[in-house]
Amino acid sequence: MTAAGLASYQAALDELAGSSRLRSLAPRQGIDFTSNDYLGLAASPRLAGALTAAIARGTPVGAGGSRLLRGNAPEHEALEARAAAFFHAERALFFCSGYVANYALLSTLPQRGDLLILDALVHASAREGARAGRAEVTQVAHNDAEALEATMRAWRDGGGRGRIWLAVESLYSMDGDRAPLDKLVAIVERYDAMLLVDEAHATGLYGPDGRGLAWGLEGRDNVIALHTCGKALGGAGALISGPRVLCDFMLNRGRPFIYSTAPSPLMAVAALEALEILREEPERRERLAHLVSAAGRAALASGAATPTGSQILPVIVGDDRAALSLAAGLQRRGFDVRAVRPPTVPDGTARLRISITLNVDEHDVEALFAALAAERGMLAA
Repeated sequence: MTAAGLASYQAALDELAGSSRLRSLAPRQGIDFTSNDYLGLAASPRLAGALTAAIARGTPVGAGGSRLLRGNAPEHEALEARAAAFFHAERALFFCSGYVANYALLSTLPQRGDLLILDALVHASAREGARAGRAEVTQVAHNDAEALEATMRAWRDGGGRGRIWLAVESLYSMDGDRAPLDKLVAIVERYDAMLLVDEAHATGLYGPDGRGLAWGLEGRDNVIALHTCGKALGGAGALISGPRVLCDFMLNRGRPFIYSTAPSPLMAVAALEALEILREEPERRERLAHLVSAAGRAALASGAATPTGSQILPVIVGDDRAALSLAAGLQRRGFDVRAVRPPTVPDGTARLRISITLNVDEHDVEALFAALAAERGMLAA
């Protein structure tokens, strides 16, 4: 490509920089208030020990091929069997990331003639999967059950005869609020629809043994769940759990599954061990719940944010530059807090996304919100 050809790319980057939306990589440093390592498992001795033992007994680092060729390892099958039992589903499939799993799910299962409805704040990976699929796609206002039912009714009244699919997150990654799952499943059942629940930020933290917010719905033939392994479970990859026939269909028709090199067998070992930790160490969830409550009190007292009741606390700033300035100020004070800007969040809602994990303690939480109050005061001066 000529220099002239590259110029258009540089111009696009310059435009992003001018609007304070240019992304770049930054090293991890300071006290962790930005990761999704909610239960502190990523560096846990128990997970490290499981991987060390697996390597010692000959578990390979790489899979060497797709699952349908040589890449199907015993560790993958052991994880999928355990995950299906753990989440009370008929079957589970292991993917290399949550993004790939969401993309595969929404590009494969909804068919031509179907309607796929997305919550307005659902993950970008779900949107990309929907765009690549064959179904008609629309979206409804965030967590608006009445709007959802009206959309389904209008589509049926307009002659829609295919299957209706609804894709939501059980706990939203940028706002920390929950989907009204009881209302949604009731609507889904009235319209003979399918509910796709992304449990990325709920798996490991909520429900019996950390089975997620949709734990009471799994096992139904109209519910599919996605459980990421790279957040509270401390490793990498993702599991889709649901009816056996739909998992088998994805194995046969899901191009991201068929044509991807399988996840590392070591990551399957890590995820399997993490599921055992969830069952055997409930005190991790109890400690996190205590920290979440403390963070909610500190956020409210400082005037920074309204508690969400979850481990995700958005501090809405509005202006992109102001959000970057606040994040930089907190980083200088030793806190790893990042600014999240459009298009990841809606225009005018640039924010600090504060994540509460077991990598901090209550003193750290109090110190963070004191520092945030100081930085906001300096910004307003």
